[in-house]
Amino acid sequence: METSNTSSITLSKGRSLWADGLRRLRKRPLAIVCFWISMAYFVLAGFVFVCETAGVDNVLMRWNEDIGPSYQAPLASYEWQTLDGDTRSGWSLLGTDFLGRSTLRKTLYGAKTSITVALCASVISLLIGVPLGAIAGYFRGWIDDLVVWLLTTLNTIPYILLVMAFAVVLRDKSLFGVPLRGVTGVYLAMGLTSWVGIARLIRGEIMKRKESEYVLAARAMGCSSGRIIFQHLLPNVFHIIIINFSLRFVTFIHAEVILSFLGLGETDKPSWGAMIDAARAELARNVWWEMVAATAAIFVLSLALNLFGDALRDCLDPKLRTD
Repeated sequence: METSNTSSITLSKGRSLWADGLRRLRKRPLAIVCFWISMAYFVLAGFVFVCETAGVDNVLMRWNEDIGPSYQAPLASYEWQTLDGDTRSGWSLLGTDFLGRSTLRKTLYGAKTSITVALCASVISLLIGVPLGAIAGYFRGWIDDLVVWLLTTLNTIPYILLVMAFAVVLRDKSLFGVPLRGVTGVYLAMGLTSWVGIARLIRGEIMKRKESEYVLAARAMGCSSGRIIFQHLLPNVFHIIIINFSLRFVTFIHAEVILSFLGLGETDKPSWGAMIDAARAELARNVWWEMVAATAAIFVLSLALNLFGDALRDCLDPKLRTD
C-alpha cells in the first residue's frame, strides 16, 4: 500500500494600493505626527464652522469681545476699568490687539477661515481639472487641442495676479442670489484659476493608461467612453489626485493669506492675512505678538501638511517605492 505525501501550498493574500500605502505610512513617525497636527487644525476649523452655523455660543465665537486694555503683552496680568465703571483684572495668553481683543481667539478663529477657503478651492479645482484632463487625454484630437490651448493660456499668466484679478472681478457680485463677498469670492477665485496643474497631470496619466489591457477589455465588452473614463481610468489614478490635493492645499492657504493681507479676502471676521496686515504697522511700537501668532499658525500648518504630503506621495506612488 503506497502512501502519497502531499505538500500544502499557502498562498499569501495580496495587499491593495491603499493598504500597502497605509502600511508604509505607519513606518514614518514624523508623517504620523504631522497628520495629527493637521487633523487638530481641521477639527478646530470644523468646530468653529459648526458652532457658527448652528448659532452655538462659545469662547472662540466671542473673538470680538473686549477682554482687556489695548496692546496688552502676552502672559502679563492686567487691571482695567470698563465703560460701566467696573474694575476687571485677568491675563491673556497671547496678549490683545489695539481694540483689546484676544489675539489667541483671533488666531484660532483664523484657522477656520483659511482651511475653509483652501478646502472649497481644492474641491472646485478638482471638479474642473480632473474631468477636463481625463477627457482631453482619452479622446485626443480637437478636444485635446482645445483643452491644451486653454491650459497654456492660463499658465502664461502669473498665478497670484490671476487670482487677484478674479477676486477683484467677483467682489461684491452675486451668484444665484448668493453675494460673493468675503471668503466666498476668495475660494471661487482660487478654484476657478488653479485647476491647470491637476488637469495637465491627469491628462498625461490618462494618455499612458488608455491602451492598457483593462481598458481594451472594457472596450471589447461594449463599455461607453464615459464609463471607461469614470469607472476604470480615474479610479486607477485616484491616488495621484489625493497626493496632488494634499500638496496643493498649502498653496491655497498661502493664497488666502496673501489676498486677505491685500484686503481682497475676509474683512468682517478674523483671518491670518488680515491679522498680519493689521500688525505690520504696529511693529515699530514693539507690538509683535499678533504678527508672531498669525505667522506661527501658518508655519506649523504649512510644515505639517508639506511633510505629510511628501510622505503620502512616497507611500502611494509606485514609482517611488523602495521596499
